[in-house]
Amino acid sequence: MSTEQTPQKAVKHWQDCADVYDFLEQVRLRPEMWLPDGSLLHLQSILTGYRVALGVHGIDEPFDFWPGERFTQWLHERRGTSSSLTWAAEIERITPPHSTPVAEFFVLLDAFRHDIAPAPAETVRTTGLPGIDFMLNTFVTLFWRRRLLTEAALRLEERGFRVVHLAAGTWATDKDMHQDFAAALQFPDYYGRNLDALNDCLGDIACYGPYDDSPEGSGLVLVMTDYDRFATTSPRTAQIVLDVIADRARQAAVLQRRFFALIHSNDPDIRFEPVGAAAVMWNGEEWLDSSRR
Repeated sequence: MSTEQTPQKAVKHWQDCADVYDFLEQVRLRPEMWLPDGSLLHLQSILTGYRVALGVHGIDEPFDFWPGERFTQWLHERRGTSSSLTWAAEIERITPPHSTPVAEFFVLLDAFRHDIAPAPAETVRTTGLPGIDFMLNTFVTLFWRRRLLTEAALRLEERGFRVVHLAAGTWATDKDMHQDFAAALQFPDYYGRNLDALNDCLGDIACYGPYDDSPEGSGLVLVMTDYDRFATTSPRTAQIVLDVIADRARQAAVLQRRFFALIHSNDPDIRFEPVGAAAVMWNGEEWLDSSRR
């Protein structure tokens, strides 16, 4: 085939890449720059950082290279193995003598993309860790636009989460808040309707509670709207409630359960003190102050 007929891949800056496959093409073009030691484990570390960055910024991009995801599954099926090794370790373990692990990876990558091309997009659009976007840096995420909050809640419900909605804008007193929590989460009759009791009951539900009855047992999400109004009425309590949620969410995560909160505010400049030793952060689409104007 002549040079004119051969499609040429252009070298570009990594910031101009459209997705993970576009980035991998840049690695293919200049492997010595990206992988000077020729190690696939190095490439796996780079891709792990790529996936974490997607989560931090709330970007919903297909990603097949997380441990246990489609590329690893496809690789073991292709080779007829049942190894627990990651795709990088598996390729490095069995590389033909005439090749290198990096060269073998790109041969397999082309075959993988060819095999999965007809697959429906829905089967590759999410990772095997539902809700991870809202747990990487904080367990309490702020939303200004209700549309974004609604979309996030619907996506989580589709992944099997139990989503509990609380109208914080209707809480004129702390008593109102306790009453709504007790009703929505079916706290026991002996619930003391104070912050210590809230801490205890939320801990019971987050770490041991009935939300595993959901289809995938994915977890529990609290969605609180108009929270800025409650924060104006009861600023100290509003801060402590978020701190309690973050503490219990971290405890639940240690037990391999998922619990977190999505908080809506009509005030795009609202700020909270760190909760559970982590900041209350805006969602990825409204991270910049300019995106809430």
